[in-house]
Amino acid sequence: MSPKPRATEVKDRLVDAAIRLLDDGGPEALQARKLAAEVGVSTMAVYTHFGGMAALVDEVARVGFLRLSAWLGAVTATDDPVADIFSLARTYRQAVAEQPQLFAVTFGQSAPGGKRATLSDLTTEEGREAAQEGLEAFEHIVRATERAIEAGRFRPADKYQAAAQLWSALHGFVTLEASGHFGPGEQGIDHILIPLGVTLAVGLGDTVDQAGRSSEAAKAAWRARIGNAGQGGNDQPGGGQDAGERGAGARRPRKWQAGDGDR
Repeated sequence: MSPKPRATEVKDRLVDAAIRLLDDGGPEALQARKLAAEVGVSTMAVYTHFGGMAALVDEVARVGFLRLSAWLGAVTATDDPVADIFSLARTYRQAVAEQPQLFAVTFGQSAPGGKRATLSDLTTEEGREAAQEGLEAFEHIVRATERAIEAGRFRPADKYQAAAQLWSALHGFVTLEASGHFGPGEQGIDHILIPLGVTLAVGLGDTVDQAGRSSEAAKAAWRARIGNAGQGGNDQPGGGQDAGERGAGARRPRKWQAGDGDR
């Protein structure tokens, strides 16, 4: 007789299954009945372990932030903080492009079964205390922004507010691209995302020439990384073990940095 699975194991399996259903069928597919069938448990298990679908959606969003933080944490800091911001932007875009349904739930843009994830204001101290996983993802952008301020590339400013401006522009681009507004493929990166990044960097205090050089450094690093990935199997941004191997926090990419040398 097989041992009874632990409660935490069942919860992780439910979350992993919820993310698979989202990936395969969108928010309409995330239903307690389908979820239970996917895991091989009764529908009551969803309510036993989460109290209802609303809490499950919140947990899916939490895992989305964990995965995003893992992606961004794989971008190693270099001596060019503005290039690092461009590298973070490319990595953020790739993470969302790989699992758009998950991140639509994570950022409250979709509401499976009418349940929308609970979000907090990460620009305030109170909001940051209430949303640790979201803060960890946001902090990668904050730290690069702070380094750009300290290096004199950006003018003195509140690091959280400046980072929130960068994040707002980045997520706006990613959302519009996912909706198909920038055409097929990745043409929006060169024609919209990177020029937008240069414009924002200059607005925050950088020079046009410095921001342009930093964007090119990040572009070269991304091309080199993708080239290495083509020769090394799973060694790629966003690669690695899947959710079934590592549980709800899976898909942690491996380290790369802007000093390595687009798409």
